[in-house]
Amino acid sequence: MSRLGELLLRDQIISQEQLQKAQEESRKSGERLGNTLIKVGAIQEEDLTQFLSKQYGVPAINLHEFEIEPEVLQLVPKDVAQKHRIIPVNRAGASLIVAMSDPSNILAIDDLKFVTGYNIEVVVASDVAITHALEKYYENKKKQQDEQLAAVMNELEDIEVATQDDEEIGGLDLEKASEDAPVVRLCNHILVTAIQKGASDIHIEPYEHDYRVRYRIDGVLREELHPPLKLKAALSSRIKIMAHLDIAERRLPQDGRIKIKIEGGKEMDYRVSVLPTLFGEKIVMRLLDKGNLQLDMTKLGFEQGQLDIFKKAIEMPFGMILVTGPTGSGKTTTLYSALQELNQISDNISTAEDPVEFNLSGINQVQMHDEIGLNFAAALRSFLRQDPDTIMIGEIRDFETAEIAVKAALTGHLVLSTLHTNDAPSTVTRLLNMGVEPFLVTASVQLVEAQRLVRKICASCKEPIPTPKDELKQLGAKDEEIDTATCFKGAGCDKCMGTGQKGRIAVYEVMLMNETLRELVLQGASALELKAEAIRLGMRTLRMSGVSKICQGVSAVEEVARITAAD
Repeated sequence: MSRLGELLLRDQIISQEQLQKAQEESRKSGERLGNTLIKVGAIQEEDLTQFLSKQYGVPAINLHEFEIEPEVLQLVPKDVAQKHRIIPVNRAGASLIVAMSDPSNILAIDDLKFVTGYNIEVVVASDVAITHALEKYYENKKKQQDEQLAAVMNELEDIEVATQDDEEIGGLDLEKASEDAPVVRLCNHILVTAIQKGASDIHIEPYEHDYRVRYRIDGVLREELHPPLKLKAALSSRIKIMAHLDIAERRLPQDGRIKIKIEGGKEMDYRVSVLPTLFGEKIVMRLLDKGNLQLDMTKLGFEQGQLDIFKKAIEMPFGMILVTGPTGSGKTTTLYSALQELNQISDNISTAEDPVEFNLSGINQVQMHDEIGLNFAAALRSFLRQDPDTIMIGEIRDFETAEIAVKAALTGHLVLSTLHTNDAPSTVTRLLNMGVEPFLVTASVQLVEAQRLVRKICASCKEPIPTPKDELKQLGAKDEEIDTATCFKGAGCDKCMGTGQKGRIAVYEVMLMNETLRELVLQGASALELKAEAIRLGMRTLRMSGVSKICQGVSAVEEVARITAAD
């Protein structure tokens, strides 16, 4: 298979340009070259199968039109089939016929012969067909999950629970109801399915005549299930017990944390927020998976020029770096990535966070507790007595915090923090509105970075499309970008749940505070004037960065239009 591209090129089935394009795409996505050649339209799946058949001198098979018997599948264990990417097709006497995309893989054939005890006869199938067959015959997780959920829901329908008003239900009644086996199983199903589906948040919401569970997947909420309404008190109590909250308190908001172990001994944290609503308690759980925390700055989504400017700014010995954007835009990940870059034995790094989302080795992280007076301003004052080099403040919310942060930045410390603003230039206006003097802003702020998260096109079902020139033009793309664009769309598959989009990547707006911009701030320029000048000096806006992601085939036009505003 390593020579597949060369063989296709030699027989003039594909061109050198198509091969290079497929190789680049294959390196980005991590997929096999045969798969990628089909996706970029260099060759049809049937033609590739026939080519491989002729090349290796073995029969070809179309697995899409072939139904395999369960007893044949049982002859090859799932791990062996996945390891060697083979599908057992049929059995004839002492021989087992298996489909492979690489019939020259002698090691796989020998391993199969040893595991099964049969003589192995090979037929060839495309890598795409092998992938679909492995999912169809060996990956029955979704079916099992659906069956488990159906069984739990059937049990829930049969449960007898008290139907009095929430206010009248006693703590002991709630605790007893929360320990019923079906309620426990439903709660576990909700928590585990969220991990399997790659959700970032779970929303459990009671209404007058309905009770629903939604997952936020790649930034978009999707409805998952509707438990019986009579279970709202029992389910919320179960979650509150797991999060070590007061189950008898149903009138005030509460916050807690759940930690569970999943397959392979891996731990998963859920940040729990309980909010009393008109018809019961709404629960939102944020999934904190350290294993998915991406701290490599080169993979966050920065364009190369932006990354160079950002890295240069965080390497400054003093000054303030501000990261802005709405909730859920990846600000914490960017800040953690910056801290990881700065994390050296020679430096003392302290952070004030609310809450501390992930534990970072070698960094002193402090959890805020407003109820006892430990807020960002108080923590910041303490940090300045702790001989710091770098300080990270979770958020600048008020004048007091902003004032101390500015003073820290002016007295030889590097300060990183976040603000909630729409773009980078308006961050300066926000600081001025808080009461920080213009001359202090210009003296302390080194760089402002705004960001958003856009959904990526699913790597498993992406397919090339003609460049949407009119749409790109409307988004503000330049002619040279449109001429060199390589656009894709997701056809929809099981891995992306039919949406054609899976995973997210950040788009950035990096504004370096140079002398020209500082002078404008001192003159009282508006955010619009700052933005116009920053663009003239070479700043790439959020919309510009989004257009680049479209032209690189990473995201789609409608996604960038949804997330970013026109310049």
